[in-house]
Amino acid sequence: METTSPVRGEPSDPVIRVRGLARTFTTKTEAVHAVSGIDFDVHYGEIIGLLGPNGAGKTTTLRMIATLLAPTAGEATVVGADLRTQSRLVRSRIGYVPQGGSTNDLELVEDELILQARLFGLSKAEAARNVADLAKALEFDGLERRKCGQLSGGQRRRVDIGLGLVHRPTLIYLDEPTTGLDPQSRANLWDHIRRLRDEGTTVVLTTHYLDEADALCDRILVMDHGGIVAEGTPDELKRRISGDVISLEIASASADSAIEVAESAVTVRHSMRTEELENGRAGMALVHLTVDQGDAAVVPLLQALGAKGITPGALTVKRPSLDDVFLTLTGRSLREGDRS
Repeated sequence: METTSPVRGEPSDPVIRVRGLARTFTTKTEAVHAVSGIDFDVHYGEIIGLLGPNGAGKTTTLRMIATLLAPTAGEATVVGADLRTQSRLVRSRIGYVPQGGSTNDLELVEDELILQARLFGLSKAEAARNVADLAKALEFDGLERRKCGQLSGGQRRRVDIGLGLVHRPTLIYLDEPTTGLDPQSRANLWDHIRRLRDEGTTVVLTTHYLDEADALCDRILVMDHGGIVAEGTPDELKRRISGDVISLEIASASADSAIEVAESAVTVRHSMRTEELENGRAGMALVHLTVDQGDAAVVPLLQALGAKGITPGALTVKRPSLDDVFLTLTGRSLREGDRS
């Protein structure tokens, strides 16, 4: 087998370069364009999320760049190897964790992991060392002599990830890694995924959980109907779509003046005032200002208001959610798409 040694690069280098990648499935009645000519790059040391509802093309994309599904058009380079002509070399440099898991219920955890490592050409001694390291890093040490079918959902998912990492790949693909896990197991798995990135492994994951993409990903590719409809960091996507909203509690008599001062101090996309306060304080109003970057606007805004003798009783900065982004881009909620 070709080398299984990890291949590393500079953060600015693409570990994945995709151009025009497409996959069409032909049924008895029609051609289904699951992925429609997408372009994207992934750089070393990133966690990249493919975000979208079921049927958006996320898993099909992942399976193509993992050499498990042949594209019908386009090209890609993965960890320095051509997807079409060097598929075996690509497979030696990546790990892949599917949605359904990879373990055999009747096999011992340790045996499953050692077998996987041996299939990638590692010696028995090297495989055993890697398994011991992974068991500690992914917190399933002490479970190595248990059968896979005896593990909890969170334990089993960590072993699944261990199967994808046991040969120490440069790049790992995680397809819906936390589906079906309880909140605590999910949060623990997020920590493990972040640790992988911090230790130099590039991670590409699919998800339709908005909070997961927001919490984990350095960059997100939003997919819908087989295409990439937007990409960027979570904060970039939110700012691009609708900006941040700064809400100020101001004396009603000063609310209009506060808006004028704010619009002269910072760039305000939209402003409005409301008289209804949750705490019911009489004589107070809420001023809402939509700006590009709420955090950056707070200091000059407060300085300008203070110079005019206007002191807010409270201030909050709210960023739009990724669901707001998806709704704006596609005209439907991501959660609605997931139910369909």
